[in-house]
Amino acid sequence: MLALGAEAPSFETIVAAGANSAIPHHRPDATVLRGGDFLKLDFGATVDGYHSDMTRTVVLGHAVDWQREIYELVAASQAAGRAALAVGADVVAVDAASRDVIVQAGHGEHFTHGLGHGVGLEIHEAPGIGPLGAGTLAAGMAVTVEPGVYLPGHGGVRIEDTLVVTDDAPELLTLTSKELLVL
Repeated sequence: MLALGAEAPSFETIVAAGANSAIPHHRPDATVLRGGDFLKLDFGATVDGYHSDMTRTVVLGHAVDWQREIYELVAASQAAGRAALAVGADVVAVDAASRDVIVQAGHGEHFTHGLGHGVGLEIHEAPGIGPLGAGTLAAGMAVTVEPGVYLPGHGGVRIEDTLVVTDDAPELLTLTSKELLVL
């Protein structure tokens, strides 16, 4: 990021492997990476004083069916949340559009945080997009959409993008692939 012009990271990078990927804000530790583990990476850069935020989850070595299913579920939830971003949209309704996908799949208790937040001169700004949020979205707001499913003791998936709310479709600022990568 620094080599491409960033001033600094936006926040302390989250790297969580294996069962630790089920901890939404796990701090890096000495966990050994193993084949078959989820690897969750949450990072961002600061450019011209403005922050970004992105999370991707990959699988190391080989993915099994339950990992692919959870990943596809989170991807569908994330797509629903992104599609709900619109000028005038209530932040609780945006959260619900995404969260309902996970709830209907029987994993509501495994989505333990709000859907997203504003991003700008601070990494976490209003509006908070969640079940307890307040307010509506306005044109020009930069926000995250970051649903997750976290299975304690097994692993978790979060897919996060930063987008700008516009009068048309939201503008995607994080362009990295959201396909499940098996490295």
